Amino acid sequence: MPQHPFDKAYSHLQALRRKFEGLLEAARKKIPHGQSARDSRQSASLRELPAFGTNPGNLRMFVHIPKRLPAMSPLVVALHGCSQTADEYDSGTGWSVLADRLGFAVVYPEQQPANNPKNCFSWFLPGDTTRDHGEAKSIQQMVAYAIAAFGLDRDRVFVTGLSAGGAMASVMLATYPEVFAGGAIIAGLPYGSARSVQQAFDAMFKDQVHSADTLGDRVRAASSHQGPWPKISVWHGTADPIVKPSNGEHILAQWIDLHGLPSTPSFEESIGAHSRRVWTDASGDAVIESFIISGMAHGVPLGPSDDESNYGVAGAFFLEAGITSTHHIAGFWRLAEGVAQTSLTAVVAPELDSLEANSALAFARAADRTQRNTDGAASKRQAKQNAQALLDPNVVIAAAFKAAGLPVPELPNASAGATPGVAPLPIIRAALRAAGLNRK
Repeated sequence: MPQHPFDKAYSHLQALRRKFEGLLEAARKKIPHGQSARDSRQSASLRELPAFGTNPGNLRMFVHIPKRLPAMSPLVVALHGCSQTADEYDSGTGWSVLADRLGFAVVYPEQQPANNPKNCFSWFLPGDTTRDHGEAKSIQQMVAYAIAAFGLDRDRVFVTGLSAGGAMASVMLATYPEVFAGGAIIAGLPYGSARSVQQAFDAMFKDQVHSADTLGDRVRAASSHQGPWPKISVWHGTADPIVKPSNGEHILAQWIDLHGLPSTPSFEESIGAHSRRVWTDASGDAVIESFIISGMAHGVPLGPSDDESNYGVAGAFFLEAGITSTHHIAGFWRLAEGVAQTSLTAVVAPELDSLEANSALAFARAADRTQRNTDGAASKRQAKQNAQALLDPNVVIAAAFKAAGLPVPELPNASAGATPGVAPLPIIRAALRAAGLNRK
């Protein structure tokens, strides 16, 4: 007797689910002997803020606030992968360690098993990936709450994540592009890849065919925002068995289309066995980059454990690959910009206790400030960037390199209120690279 179409579809879905769960379990068993997914230096770094908003997605909010935090500091939103917790992702990536060194805040949304039995963010369900709904709205509320509660810079908010967290980072960048100055998607998927569990598994395990304009249109349809668009860093391992590496190329195509850039990168370079491609805008600023990590499976790339720029802890889904993604992403986002010039103000644990006790009032203030400022935030950011571009000699130098067909040096923009000056080291490196004398 032939199998009923429904039974056949159900059997196929169950087979895909077993494959996914088997791959997760296999990856978890690869934790190095004697090493846990947590590290004692970070075990007490996160605090939960339970009443940050209406929370339609039923997520938990954890934060890391350095003991001393510069006024108007950046905010990083870090999204864990399937089968992980906020604390585990913090330990593996080292974002809290870096936050203490540079002075910025980190928000860690955490999924709950009631939403997903494997603790995956629901990056594929329309009810959670639509602006002002579900999990996407919950994460946006966390951002608004943190900005208001800790006096953070709403023009320097960034989001990153691994796997399902990377796909959810794509969701946040698409549904709230005016909120985020940049994103970093690690082993993730482009926005709009799936609208059901079946489609999610297909997108993860099979090479899909998408045109760049179709991918871009999905983001354009997710909000009324028309630009400027966040800068994007994309990371994927060539040996990833859980999320096909072609997804990284689709993420690139999606954001290249949004930025209106050519498909050919502005320049390419090798970093050890890995490759990096960079797309620059008309001012010569790097706005999109892609890292292809040679031979790496599914996880966050880490540097050697004895490297002082490696902030994370190796384990399941946190893989030594000879390059520290957290360190590089922070540089790409310029999180250290202006730190030396900014006076420090104390933001300490007792203030977190106060926030927990007065969370309803803090949320009301956060929501009010967000409503009054969201509409003008993007235009203010663009005006500030334009003003800096007119004054910053680094912009002129970068444009000259680009016009000559040479690799564009990654030069810093002038910090707000700072006197523009030339950064010679990136210029020298770019010139040596153009001459074939230095590939780093």
